[in-house]
Amino acid sequence: MPIEVVGNMHCHTRYSDGEGTHSDIARAAIDAGLDFVVVTDHNVWVDGMDGYRYIGRERVLLLTGEEIHDQDRQPQKNHLLVYETGTELAGFAHDTQELLDTVNQHNGLAFLAHPSDPSAPAFNEDDLSWEDWSVEGYSGIELWNYMSEFKSKLSSKPRAIFLAYNPNLIAEGPFPEVLERWDRLLSDGKRVHAIGGSDAHATPVSMGPLNRVIFPYEYLFRTVNTHVLLDEPLSGDASSDRDSIFSALRRGSCFVGYDLPGQTNGFRFSAHGERREVQIGAELELGLGATLQIHLPRRAQIRLIRNGHTIQTWQNTQSAVHTVREPGAYRAEAHIQYQGKLRAWIYSNPIFLK
Repeated sequence: MPIEVVGNMHCHTRYSDGEGTHSDIARAAIDAGLDFVVVTDHNVWVDGMDGYRYIGRERVLLLTGEEIHDQDRQPQKNHLLVYETGTELAGFAHDTQELLDTVNQHNGLAFLAHPSDPSAPAFNEDDLSWEDWSVEGYSGIELWNYMSEFKSKLSSKPRAIFLAYNPNLIAEGPFPEVLERWDRLLSDGKRVHAIGGSDAHATPVSMGPLNRVIFPYEYLFRTVNTHVLLDEPLSGDASSDRDSIFSALRRGSCFVGYDLPGQTNGFRFSAHGERREVQIGAELELGLGATLQIHLPRRAQIRLIRNGHTIQTWQNTQSAVHTVREPGAYRAEAHIQYQGKLRAWIYSNPIFLK
């Protein structure tokens, strides 16, 4: 059975537009129960911060990435989450394809950040969605960005204040256009993996009766996370553990979980063929057919999707089994009742049946 670790792939410190330090983020990640957290400051790769951080016997692996975009472009579209290059690459931001090529030359990974990030005119916030879909060479997309979803709901200042005091009502799921784009890429045979992130900044807000940090790091680290499936448990050696985590992410051996309604730890999606079994992110020869198995940590609605089309839905169940005979990219979703509404809960990466 794979070993599951949970991390947040997108947050910011004082080195860019966040309010906290790396130590603040590590402490919040430990309190939220994360195994790892990746700091992705804007257009700055902060060296020397990586490693395990401890509070008593509790620990978290803190890693450094970067969120890169062309600062001369207005509005500043095409934000790219970059991991594992080991060097500063913001100087290549003027040409997105050149940036992606450079990431790959450094054996890094690149994920399109908040592919849909609508404007919020009431707060003079620009639309920061991804636009350059002609580029190639990215590892995947940030399927679900918590703060982009919050931004999309800021129709007025009273609405913003209401949501700030009721944050559990915010998240409903990835934007439909992002899901549609991802499924289209998968249907075209592209190996585009999905991650989720909080985009945490811990920014203090002063607006009318509201005067506080409305989204502390710890709160956001309990929301949209990336659950990574490893072959072996984390060893405690920072270098080998980071290699293990990013190797799994490179394979797409992970899923996106909204952990606030209920921990998504324990979700599994596998395919069983004539000769072997594979997990999320892998490929299997179809042969005469394959049996897909889905297991949730608790009862919810399960959907099985092939090339963007729902082929089966199960209600109020914890496990589902379905036999298929057609090739394609198969992925699973789970939706759960929370705060009076059916909300997105889990999004697996695909299993590819050939």
